[in-house]
Amino acid sequence: MSFDFRNLEVYIKAKEFHLESLKIIDAIKPADYVKDQLGRASMSVVLNIADGYGKFS
Repeated sequence: MSFDFRNLEVYIKAKEFHLESLKIIDAIKPADYVKDQLGRASMSVVLNIADGYGKFS
């Protein structure tokens, strides 16, 4: 199985965005439910790119 999506610029940028988002979330110290939601939302972008890479329509 090949993971070519890891070479996509959009995937790399999405991962960078997720990591930077986590730093910002930690810095502002929101309520736990907000921290969880924001973290999951930023990770969702990365996962959706990886998931969608293998689908053709």
